[in-house]
Amino acid sequence: MSVTIKDIAKLAGVSHTTVSRAMNDSPLINEETKQRIRHLAAELGYTPNLYAKSLVSDRSHHIGLFFSTLYTGTSSGFFHDAVRGANEVFREGYQLVVKGIDDCRLSGFHSVTGKSLDGIVVVSQTEEDDDFLRYVQQKGIPYVVMNRQLEEGQCINVVSDESDGVRSMVRHLLALGHRSIGLIEGIPGFRSTKVRREGYMTELTDAGVPIRSEYIVSGEYTVESGFAAMRRLLRNRNGPTAVFCANDQMALGALKAIAEAGLRVPQDMTVAGFDDDTFAAYVTPALTTVRRPMAEMSRMAAERLLGAIEGKGAAPETVYVRTELVVRDSAAPPAARREL
Repeated sequence: MSVTIKDIAKLAGVSHTTVSRAMNDSPLINEETKQRIRHLAAELGYTPNLYAKSLVSDRSHHIGLFFSTLYTGTSSGFFHDAVRGANEVFREGYQLVVKGIDDCRLSGFHSVTGKSLDGIVVVSQTEEDDDFLRYVQQKGIPYVVMNRQLEEGQCINVVSDESDGVRSMVRHLLALGHRSIGLIEGIPGFRSTKVRREGYMTELTDAGVPIRSEYIVSGEYTVESGFAAMRRLLRNRNGPTAVFCANDQMALGALKAIAEAGLRVPQDMTVAGFDDDTFAAYVTPALTTVRRPMAEMSRMAAERLLGAIEGKGAAPETVYVRTELVVRDSAAPPAARREL
């Protein structure tokens, strides 16, 4: 049988109201009593009843974590890190509700209300999410947007400096001696696709290296699309000596395509990725990539949302999180060009 507030009150020799206030950090209860009650609750394995708590506080104690989509373009590593970061903040006292904006759009946004959700973290990948953001704003639900940069002052916005990360990668490949650098990019219309392409093109332009359209092929942020895109690049007899993939999943597919073509990485072809997924350090060869701290971004977004919910400050701001170049074994100076 689960432990209730009344059980704790009986053992502590106080009223159940005092226990409830102590567990909710009420200023009406002195700190010594709070600590005694919390210690007793922990010993008994007390778990708050969020439904009952919501009736008392007029809050749902549910937080929405909304992705543009839970299907194409949302890799397992991206999804896992976003959920993990938010859950680290909301694990106590809140339930995390994970949804796809595209799914909600099909049925209408009417189920998303201030009664059902105390706040929302939006992991946005495309401008198509703007109708959802306008709806949430109109409903007065506290929200934070991460992953896609919005106009300054619009809301609390947590983003990584992806362009700088891509430029640091292209700069590294140029420093190795590569002048023929291909790009396997992501889904058209995604903010990440545009920003990563711009970083790639800007760094090549600044270095005086011509941009060759035949070296740029589209993918879908999946292993399969990276495999197919790399095969297209390999058909070019004068193809690139290095390929930057806009995420690590596509880089994994590219590695397979290169191996099936009888070539070696990095001896015959350099491959680089973006994200630093868990597997990146364990594939052979270990993947040179750009680390984007998705879990940290999600944690920062959740902390700011919690502050907005609890009235501790919710001024619009843009928070930038730095990316990091991670050099491993899949990148090396170009070998003498061989016919592919």
